[in-house]
Amino acid sequence: MALLHRQMLKMVLVVAAAAALAGCGAVAAPVRVTSAGAKIVPVAGDVVAAPLDVTADVID
Repeated sequence: MALLHRQMLKMVLVVAAAAALAGCGAVAAPVRVTSAGAKIVPVAGDVVAAPLDVTADVID
């Protein structure tokens, strides 16, 4: 019985964490860091970073 309660508690905590991060900048941070890294590359960096910026905006 205690095992069932632990599993339910774990599931509730995972769902709560996912809900808390939804629309959060923490989720988009890896995409923004990758975009910033791509912008360092001369000429092609801005082209590569453009879709990443759009993706990060959609996540936010």
